[in-house]
Amino acid sequence: MTPAELKSVVGALGMPAFTARQLAQWLYEKQVSSVDEMTNISKQNRQRIDEQYEVGLMAPIDCQRSKDGTIKYLFPVTCSNTAANETERFVETVFIPDHDRATLCVSCQVGCKMNCLFCQTGKQGWQGNLTTADILNQILALPERDRLTNIVFMGQGEPMDNLDAVLQATKILTADWGFAWSPKRITVSSVGVRGKLKRFLDESECHIAISMHSPLHEQRLKLMPAEKAMPLEETLELLRQYDFTHQRRCSFEYICFGGLNDTPTYGREIARLLQGLECRVNLIRFHEIPGVDLPASDEKRMESLRDYLTAHGVFTTIRASRGQDIFAACGLLSTAKTRNNNDNQNQ
Repeated sequence: MTPAELKSVVGALGMPAFTARQLAQWLYEKQVSSVDEMTNISKQNRQRIDEQYEVGLMAPIDCQRSKDGTIKYLFPVTCSNTAANETERFVETVFIPDHDRATLCVSCQVGCKMNCLFCQTGKQGWQGNLTTADILNQILALPERDRLTNIVFMGQGEPMDNLDAVLQATKILTADWGFAWSPKRITVSSVGVRGKLKRFLDESECHIAISMHSPLHEQRLKLMPAEKAMPLEETLELLRQYDFTHQRRCSFEYICFGGLNDTPTYGREIARLLQGLECRVNLIRFHEIPGVDLPASDEKRMESLRDYLTAHGVFTTIRASRGQDIFAACGLLSTAKTRNNNDNQNQ
């Protein structure tokens, strides 16, 4: 909750207004796990708060550890729009250490409506939006939370499709009364959602990452059905209205499929589309998922595409592949857990 929401809570409970400030300090600065730890609030008031509210922390119920240090956690979630008696829901959160940098990839939905061809999460269908508490819990309940340097909203779900909760979470992460993180430590991804992307750019100072994966309309439409509602050309037109030369960064995520979108033809088209836009391109290796016949690009093709784009004025990197010896692709661990639960219920 924000300070204004906490003020409403303590007001309804008949407590002094300053109690809201105390609650915010305990939740976000001291990061306590229970109301009983809030010792500068009277015992009577703590009991009254505890009767109706909870801090909301839920520990991960499973994890997969890679030999490269990457850890994929599985968290239970409540979801804001699913019935209480429905099957338990889960999302994945990935901790990625890299020398003095530690990035956390968080989820914002159970399943996803976007149904991108190459994504396991889309195969689950959309099952619900995470609450702000569900999102923040992935950070606060993380065993390695004190090591975090960066957060990326690149896990399960489309952030713009759950924008209210994502904006509230990033507000709490960056506000002086919250975690007081710099917005430069947070990146939010999107396929491009009409209206929602503009609202995010207007209301947040966090970095934006656009899922491109093909510069060609027809091919992108086959890979990403969202191209029909908001074509890449329209997304680029919107992005050109914003300043990415100082604090905020704009990047494009590009999964490379062998022989399909990693040839010089695609390099030329990407360079043409991005001409004049301050941005970077991240080339990503494809992690295969069951039932999807898409080839992964090889190192030589990816390096050639990177070098071409860099030579033509588009700063381009190849993202290091992490966690390949565990459930690497997004959505695989949660899918396996859900199927296992369903099988047990049917026995």
